[in-house]
Amino acid sequence: MADQSSDAAQASSLKIYLRLLGYVRPYAGLFMVSILGYVIFASTQPMLAGILKYFVDGLSNPQAVLFPNVPYLRDLQLLQTVPLLIVLIAAWQGVGSYLGNYFLARVSLGLVHDLRIALFDSLLALPNRYFDSHNSGHLISRITFNVTMVTGAATDAIKVVIREGLTVIFLFAYLLWMNWKLTLVMLAILPLIGLMVTSASKKFRKQSKKIQVAMGDVTHVASETIQGYRVVRSFGGETYESGRFVRASQDNTDKQLRMTKTGAVYTPMLQLVIYSAMAVLMFLVLFLRGDATAGDLVAYITAAGLLPKPIRQLSEVSSTIQKGLAGAESIFEQLDEAPEVDQGSVEHERVSGRLDIRNLSFQYPGTEKRVLNDISFSVEPGQMIALVGRSGSGKSTLASLIPRFYHHEAGQILLDGVDVEEYRLRNLRRHIALVTQQVTLFNDTVANNIAYGDLAGAPREAIEQAVEAAYAKEFIDKLPRGLDTEVGENGVLLSGGQRQRLAIARALLKDAPVLVLDEATSALDTESERHIQAALDRVMTGRTTLVIAHRLSTIEKADLILVMDQGQIVERGSHAELLALNGYYARLHARQFSEDVHEE
Repeated sequence: MADQSSDAAQASSLKIYLRLLGYVRPYAGLFMVSILGYVIFASTQPMLAGILKYFVDGLSNPQAVLFPNVPYLRDLQLLQTVPLLIVLIAAWQGVGSYLGNYFLARVSLGLVHDLRIALFDSLLALPNRYFDSHNSGHLISRITFNVTMVTGAATDAIKVVIREGLTVIFLFAYLLWMNWKLTLVMLAILPLIGLMVTSASKKFRKQSKKIQVAMGDVTHVASETIQGYRVVRSFGGETYESGRFVRASQDNTDKQLRMTKTGAVYTPMLQLVIYSAMAVLMFLVLFLRGDATAGDLVAYITAAGLLPKPIRQLSEVSSTIQKGLAGAESIFEQLDEAPEVDQGSVEHERVSGRLDIRNLSFQYPGTEKRVLNDISFSVEPGQMIALVGRSGSGKSTLASLIPRFYHHEAGQILLDGVDVEEYRLRNLRRHIALVTQQVTLFNDTVANNIAYGDLAGAPREAIEQAVEAAYAKEFIDKLPRGLDTEVGENGVLLSGGQRQRLAIARALLKDAPVLVLDEATSALDTESERHIQAALDRVMTGRTTLVIAHRLSTIEKADLILVMDQGQIVERGSHAELLALNGYYARLHARQFSEDVHEE
């Protein structure tokens, strides 16, 4: 059973590795140049051993000639030839080294770039539920840390395998040519080395996976603390966060150390085996020397002495490959995630904005409880409909289903009589403008934050009109550079109400026929709310508007109010009708009215 699982692991490793090498394909030309460089580099190793033969032989006869039959060189004695050849070999080795290292670095950096882009683009296409179940620290760590480990496997490892592998082959060929009997005795030790390499590489792979997870934890804790620094400071969470970070970092350090320890024990053991073989070899050289000259023996022992280093490096390469494979596994895991389902084919230039929700039920993937249960209502183009109810009654979920952030199984959502599932995603979302409580702003200018994404080419006048209509002009004019002021990360330099007005300006600029306002006025003081209420009145004209609100004052003018509780519609009607019913809505209204009076 254990054999089967190890075979399966090997097969999956090979599969991952071959897939990884697929990313090297566009760089095949550069790769071949680097391999040529390493062939040149490796060919110089036996040359150096060969030169020593002539050097030692030249000690007893420096006037001997190395190339007696070559014109122009027949007069050169060993005295001049040996030093000259050493310089030429070194230059030749330098050329090989440059070609190999430089062109492989180009392949490696190209691979990092391509993988990062593939990961980032896959993030842009993944469904919402993926982000619900994966924390941002691990996702960022994948793009920054795991990718660099992968390139180690795809390129650095190949560099060692090719360069040191060719060196071993050239040296062995030279040794066989010089004394094949001795060389075959040396070969007997190779199976033992192979066994050691295999057992160590399994350990490296396991440890490497653990290191990646630990690294993701470090990034996660750091990014959470940076994003929530105000909460951390106001609630005195510094000690707790520091402890959390120390634990994550210590865990990472311990796992790195464990890996280093494996390498630190394994390399000397391998060296001991190789040098024991060398000791046996030296005994045999002296024992079986036959009629070989001193130069022959020195060259043979030198060539054999050059073997342990490349063999050791080849054995260490398995740890680089295993690290890379562990990184590649997590990268391909994300790349293999199914993107947002988009089987729609309908595209409309403009819709009128009629919404029909029929028998809609929904539960989040992987959960049992229904968040929405048999919801039905209709909105005519240009009407305003309001959803009210306690937190957790399913209002925001309903708002998320209209632009298809989640996929609903039961019931229908129709826009202009066409199910939202049948629209092309890009096209569907073009018809819907969304303003939520959580305003997301980018570290860019005010103008670029309003004219974002599809709106990026909007003319300046259109942006200014949207700003004016959202009652944002008065505070933007006071900013140091007006519309060209940078707002800081997530708009940190603006107040909640100002951020909200920018989000409304963005929705205005989009000029979509359907407008969804999810708690859009909850972050505002009464004064801002009055401004925004006027802005919203302007924005809602001629648009189908779905308003989700806690504050009832914002929805009194709604054509239809739906009161939700535990995923169901419990009451529906206009403001006056619902008050007359004297039920759920009337109680909510009375409670809020008394709170407002109390505030005033």
